[in-house]
Amino acid sequence: MKIQRFVLAALLCAGVHNLSAADSGLPSHAQLQAALKQVVTGGGNAGFALNMWATIVNRDGEVTAVAFSGNDRGDQWPGSRVISAQKANTANAFSLPGLALSTANIYSAVQPGGTLFGLQHSNPVDTDAAYKGPSENYGKANDPLVGKKIGGVNVFGGGLALYTPAGKLVGAIGLSGDTSCTDHIIAWKLRHALNLDNVPAGVSPTGDDNMVHDIAPDANGHPVSAGGWGHPVCDASEGAIVAALPVTHPVGPTP
Repeated sequence: MKIQRFVLAALLCAGVHNLSAADSGLPSHAQLQAALKQVVTGGGNAGFALNMWATIVNRDGEVTAVAFSGNDRGDQWPGSRVISAQKANTANAFSLPGLALSTANIYSAVQPGGTLFGLQHSNPVDTDAAYKGPSENYGKANDPLVGKKIGGVNVFGGGLALYTPAGKLVGAIGLSGDTSCTDHIIAWKLRHALNLDNVPAGVSPTGDDNMVHDIAPDANGHPVSAGGWGHPVCDASEGAIVAALPVTHPVGPTP
């Protein structure tokens, strides 16, 4: 009995939360990191071509994997680790089995006068989980965030809900490390590579959770989203890439 308890404790300390990730259809740390590196190095993502952080949460909002695309944790903006986790938490928290909302879709609704104004303050980050050490494990299979609920609401591009080929909502992914539009582009491509993009419906014109660029000045010169789900354009090149995502990396069919 003592030996069994010792083995169980050792497994928990070693971070064998990945077993639950595999059981739920979510990728392992190794799978996430390999796909992330491939998407980032593949280019065509607009922005500054920077390295990225990626975080996956399950449907309960628990972090199952954190990875980065560079050679070391300092090759990406350090602050983007927690932001990627916030984005994953947000996309999971506000998506449903029949409707996916990306973090980009929420941008306009939370602005002053918007229908979801104040949402970004509703679920604070657990700072004890976010900044727990040791720092040298950040982005590895045993990242201290794994198994924790990070919380937080992020309202710009980079967070997407994850749906299995069977159409089951199993959690979400968050990307951070470049412009918010590039974060969205890489998240979209990464979700596609992981075959977790079987999105049932969304608020974009293409019926998915793609970023919507419909913000324009109103009669008073104030930026307004025509459909209420708009996100600002980040640079001249990303707009065309975002618009083409449903064609270049189409979401999978749902049952």
